[in-house]
Parts: sequence; C-alpha cells; structure tokens
Amino acid sequence: MNTIKNPADQNQSDIVAEADKLAERLAAAREAMGNVIFGQDDVIEKALVTILSGGHALLVGVPGLAKTKLVETLGTVLGLDASRIQFTPDLMPSDILGSEVLEEDSMGKRSFRFIPGPVFCQLLMADEINRASPRTQSALLQSMQEHHITIAGQRHDLPRPFHVLATQNPLEQEGTYPLPEAQLDRFLMQIDVGYPDLAAERRMLAETTSGTESVARAVLNTDELMAAQRLIRRIPVGDSVVDAILKLVRTARPGSGDERIDRDIAWGPGPRASQALMLTARARALVDGRLAPSLEDVAALAEPILKHRMAMTFSARAEGKTVSEAIAGFVGSSM
Repeated sequence: MNTIKNPADQNQSDIVAEADKLAERLAAAREAMGNVIFGQDDVIEKALVTILSGGHALLVGVPGLAKTKLVETLGTVLGLDASRIQFTPDLMPSDILGSEVLEEDSMGKRSFRFIPGPVFCQLLMADEINRASPRTQSALLQSMQEHHITIAGQRHDLPRPFHVLATQNPLEQEGTYPLPEAQLDRFLMQIDVGYPDLAAERRMLAETTSGTESVARAVLNTDELMAAQRLIRRIPVGDSVVDAILKLVRTARPGSGDERIDRDIAWGPGPRASQALMLTARARALVDGRLAPSLEDVAALAEPILKHRMAMTFSARAEGKTVSEAIAGFVGSSM
C-alpha cells in the first residue's frame, strides 16, 4: 500500500538535504578565505554570515588589518563581481552612482546616455565611508536600502545580489562625517577587526614577504549564493530562540520601566535588530555545520548586531560604561 507523504515533512526533508549540501560548500569557502586572511577567523565568519543573510556590514578597525584584502577575497571565493570606492571629502554622489552624458550621433541627433558608476557591482567595498560628506553617504545608503538608483527620473536597478562592506578607522576622526543613527541601522552588523595573534602574524610575515603569497579560489557562484540566501530564510527557528531574541532586543530599549536601563541607555535597537538576529543566527548555524540556530548563536551575534544600534547616555559614558558591557549584561539576563 502506498503511503501518502505529508507535504510539510517533505519540505523539511528538502531543507535538510539542501542545508547539508550547502554546509559542505560553506566549510570549503571558509577554509579558502582562511588560507589568505590569517588570524581573523571570527571576522571571516561574521562576513560570511552577513552575506548569507543578504545584508551589509560595517568593518571597524585600524589600518593594516587586511580589511581590503578580506573584501577582495570574499568576492573571489563567493564568485561576486567586486568593486572598491575610496571615500574622500570631495567625492560626489555621481562618482558613486554614475551620471548621464550628452552624446551626438553621426546624424547630428543628441541624446543622453547613462554611464553606470562603481556601485553597479555585486560586492562593494566603501573604504573609509565616514570621510565622505553626508550627501554622498546618503547616495550610497539609499542604494543599500532600495537596491536601485534614480538618475534624471529614470530607475536603474542594481545587480543581484548586492552587498556593501564599509570600513571605518576608529582612531582618526578629524575631518570625518560620522554616520547618523538611521543610516547605521541599515548595516546588518558591525564587525570589529582586531589585531592578529602571534602565530597568525608570524605566518603572515612568512607568506607575504616570500614571493609565494596564497591566492583565493572560487568556491561558490552567484546562483549558488542566492540559493543559499533563500535557504537561510526557510530554516526553522525554535520558540526558545525566538523568545530569547525578543527578550534581548526589548530589554536593551529604554522606557520599559527598568530605572537602570533608563539611566544608562540613551536609545536602543528597533525591530530591525530582531530581524537581523533571526537571519544571522540561522546563517551562523549553517556556517558551523548545524541545521538549526541555538541560544549560543544569539549570544555570539548580540554585540555585532546591537552595538551600532544603541548608545549610552552622557552620565553612563562619564562613569566609563560602554555599549559592549551593557550588551553583555543584556545577554546574561536574556539567555
């Protein structure tokens, strides 16, 4: 006798099969990046999670920590068309988006032709984004949110997928234009890039000064990456993880009746933070070879997701309290 399969069970088995296959490819991608970028395993993981979640990331670190190399390698490994823009105070929106030029054909007829700017790529590195004027920053950030631009009344769609990895130097702030809170919120996560450990820096010295530097290889292509991004949204999340995400985000907001939080937190994360935690927890689980996100994933991603979406009050900063310490306290009370 034939057994009728439950469509829901069949769908779950399809997700498991796809996830198992993708987990192997992601492990290979992570290894390929680790052969080029030394001592930044945590940064590599978070960058992969950002792309798999379909978002953008803000890389914060001092010069010389391979942020540019990371973006180039990520583009190669994931099969993305990468581009780079060096942001400067005199950079104009047209330098990013493109512009229309007036042309004349052989018959003397004049017409405008749109010349696409460097934003028309799949992976864009916005180097030192806070050095550009607010007007230029807004041009890029609108592209990040809308995935298209409008020039002279004409809509021009950006390639899919489209991701931005922007960098900032946390030390040199003179002559910069810090991103407003509303624009920071458009970045899925803030990835802090620290110094490599001794063993990694020793390996780096040997590799980069010997003339035999490792070269990244392609592991995924664009179609496979977009299929992976769709799969991430289909992975089921347990109620305990959902409850932990909601409790964590809502606890970090002032005005909930907790006097300590009202005193220390000037403004907290909005619903976009909850959405980001849901997506990135799924992606991190898959990168680690697991089929379901856990509370550990939420705890590990809390700081990069929330850090740029909240701020301490003046009195809290005067007492030496930091956003990172506040988030660690929220994680401890929410998990």
